[in-house]
Amino acid sequence: MLKQQKRTGKWLAQKLGKDPVTISRWNRNIQQPHLETLFEIADLLRVPVCVLLEESEVRVDRKKE
Repeated sequence: MLKQQKRTGKWLAQKLGKDPVTISRWNRNIQQPHLETLFEIADLLRVPVCVLLEESEVRVDRKKE
């Protein structure tokens, strides 16, 4: 979503008062933001929260057993 709006993780980090590393972890689906933060992100990006929750193209590598 950031890329589509020509925004960066650094921009979002500044707007939310978060560390850019935290934003990177959210983007890579290593961590998830708190629900309140998710609503803040949606407001900043002017999109419904459900758009942020849609499945993305992020590939999660899993160990093969």
